[in-house]
Amino acid sequence: MAESFLFSIAESLIAKLASRAFEEASRVVGLYDDLQDLTNTLSLVKAVLLDAQQKQEHNHQLRQWLTQLKTVFSDAEDLLDEFECQTLRKKVVKAHGSTKDKVSHFFSSSNPLVFRYQMAQRIKDISNRLDKVATNRNKFTLERIEVDTRVVHRRDMTHSRVSDSDVIGRKHDKEKIIELLMQQNPNDDDISLSVIPIVGIGGLGKTTLAKFVFNDSRIQECFPLKMWVCVSDDFDIKQLIIKIINSANDSISDDAPSHQPNWNTLDLEQLQNQLKNKLSGQKFLLVLDDVWNEDRVKWVELRNLIQVSAAGSKIIVTTRSNSIASMMGTIPPHILGGLSEGDSLSLLVKWAFKEGEEEKHPHLVDIIGREIVRKCGGVPLAVRTLGSLLFSKFEASEWEYVRDNEVWNLPQKKDDILPALKLSYDLMPSYLRQCFALFSLYPKDHLFISDEITCLWGALGLIALPKTNRTREDVGNQYLHELLSRSFLQDFQNYGTMYGFRIHDLVHDLALFVAKDECLHMNSNVQNISDNVRHLSFAESSLFSNLVTKKSAAVRTILFPNGVAAANSEAILKTCLEKFKCLRVLVLSGATFETLPRNIAKLRHLRYLDISENPNIKRLPDSICKLQSLQVLLVNGCMELEVLPNGLRKLISLQDFSFSTKQTVFPVNEIAKLRSLEFLIVESCHNVESIFGGVKFPALKTLCVSDCQSLKSLWLDGQNFPKLETLFVDNCINLDLELWNGHDEEESAKLKLKLVGFYGLSQLVALPRWLQEVANSLQSLLVLNCPNIETLPDWLPTLTNLKALTIRNCPKLVSLPDSIRHLSTLENLRIEDCADLSEKYELHVGEFWPNISHIKNVFIDEPEA
Repeated sequence: MAESFLFSIAESLIAKLASRAFEEASRVVGLYDDLQDLTNTLSLVKAVLLDAQQKQEHNHQLRQWLTQLKTVFSDAEDLLDEFECQTLRKKVVKAHGSTKDKVSHFFSSSNPLVFRYQMAQRIKDISNRLDKVATNRNKFTLERIEVDTRVVHRRDMTHSRVSDSDVIGRKHDKEKIIELLMQQNPNDDDISLSVIPIVGIGGLGKTTLAKFVFNDSRIQECFPLKMWVCVSDDFDIKQLIIKIINSANDSISDDAPSHQPNWNTLDLEQLQNQLKNKLSGQKFLLVLDDVWNEDRVKWVELRNLIQVSAAGSKIIVTTRSNSIASMMGTIPPHILGGLSEGDSLSLLVKWAFKEGEEEKHPHLVDIIGREIVRKCGGVPLAVRTLGSLLFSKFEASEWEYVRDNEVWNLPQKKDDILPALKLSYDLMPSYLRQCFALFSLYPKDHLFISDEITCLWGALGLIALPKTNRTREDVGNQYLHELLSRSFLQDFQNYGTMYGFRIHDLVHDLALFVAKDECLHMNSNVQNISDNVRHLSFAESSLFSNLVTKKSAAVRTILFPNGVAAANSEAILKTCLEKFKCLRVLVLSGATFETLPRNIAKLRHLRYLDISENPNIKRLPDSICKLQSLQVLLVNGCMELEVLPNGLRKLISLQDFSFSTKQTVFPVNEIAKLRSLEFLIVESCHNVESIFGGVKFPALKTLCVSDCQSLKSLWLDGQNFPKLETLFVDNCINLDLELWNGHDEEESAKLKLKLVGFYGLSQLVALPRWLQEVANSLQSLLVLNCPNIETLPDWLPTLTNLKALTIRNCPKLVSLPDSIRHLSTLENLRIEDCADLSEKYELHVGEFWPNISHIKNVFIDEPEA
């Protein structure tokens, strides 16, 4: 299936060759004509790729032809990338190099004459190979299709929390489960756990039903402690205990995910004690979602650990297996059936049309739509996916294409890809396909954060170069919204300037299916690694040894979503540096190697390097600054790092930089010379007292300053930070929050912040005055864990664009200003762990509820009885 990405790869190669920068550079080194010939051949091949990709499933020879083409394309990508690396290196030597640098550059393999000769030979080789493969296209009578006309019609996104209006045809099921939960055990002294299984095939809505129940107000009142744990494929007792502890710690929130302690450092007995402390004597509801384990011994072990609760505690289990339900359940399972045809049609209409729009198109709904939902077999995920696919399509031919597609006729085995999902993928624009496939590198139920995945896409060259003043981040977020519009993302949450989301298990299965031979998530069930695999992730670092025989040329990505175990980290790093010369992405977070070798500079293609949370590393080699293509460098959480490397200004492509260091003074002038820098995290720099004074950061959009205990001042103004949109300040207990301190307010340009978050600031007793200066731009404000803040200012309504306000764990904050009733733009208000506020502003009954009743979405946790 990886051959379905070839059209977008060809487009990317042609766009790169046509760019002004490439044209100018190729003329300078005398390779312009050679690259033009390559462009012409690429264009000829690209013209037939869309047709070839559609016909490959039924033609073995055509599949082989596409596989050959993929190999040539991969080599062409590496070639053009090397050309770009050389251009960047030359630019850095010219701008920042000493005489010694310039002399060594001339006598190295980067010497213009040597480079020109070597590149000319490689271009000629690839052109000849491409010509040879391209000639064979005539065997297949392929139609020329120059432009991919498949588009995604985006719809307005609603909140991810399951509400009554979102769930169709499940009210009876919901009431039945709630009735079972509210039933008392026959003996009031009985502390045995009641386990209620919900059973149904994939995509039927078991998880949605469980959420529907979990968020019901009656359940909120009945169970003081509610926990949600996704179990998925692996029933690892230690990891399940950690998930339960984390869920017990977390209140369900729409704010960015909180930072959890690293429980992995504790042994099993210590974790059991932590779990016992959390659950002992508590009446709780625990949801174990998506259970696959059929080993009764493991289940009994877990049940015994959590059976320390108060009487009346309950567990909901969702599973596809009747045998698992029988093993775990204390009552007969609730069997979830498919939706009725009427409910299926209502669900299709909800996703295919804006409200009321369906009335203009009765022929689509009553005839074709009804026939489509019959083919979905009452599976809500299938209906919703196809409804999303048909959104804003009003031609009968478009609906008929979905109804009559041959995908419905394929023999369907038990665990096959859902036809509706496969159809939606087949109609996905080419540029989205590789982006979607990379989700397969992460485990099921992984919580994605938008900047994590968009940085990965950018590092692998999958985000089209913006043609306007939009950034790569803007385009990446557009791709996410397009995938969301297709119902390929779920639990989507907006954190202001970033997003969080998960993907459904069946969507994950689809990503695995389309990415095979391209991406591979290594777990204990995988035995072999294909030589064609380019992107690799590892569930456990011990599995990395399987790579010993792997050919190195193809690998572009190495990552460990769960972190790197200490025992293997040095060997893993050594192998990566020796074998994988064309790596674009290397993620070794949590590793424990003590040094990063100087030959890191040989990974000249590297775009993304993450060695964060390393407790041992003390220095970085200056040679790291030779990685001119590097876009992302993460060294935060490296608590022993003594100093940042010399020559940071040479990292001219760097967009995202996160660091921790023991330095008392940062090389601010060096960092400020990073003209592409958009995202900066300064974390756990305990010795620094002041940063950024008078230095300009022209492109910086997001700044996070966290856990800098000695920091006293943070000099920010609109003149030096003209594009700054997001500011987070977290646990900087000595920081003077009046950021304008020492500035002439009349003369300084104004900041244009959209999102501001204050976390863990005991010195905060009132909001800083400078917030008034961003009144026209601020859209989201978070005040979390600030124990001494006493009041919000009367000038709050001057924040005329404020849409979201979140206040959590601010116990001295006893009221909101009366003027909040005039804040007409405010759409979302959340108040949590603020006892006085919760009581005074309780929904519909609180003394001051009328002051906030105009706000569209209000969440206030229950005041303590």
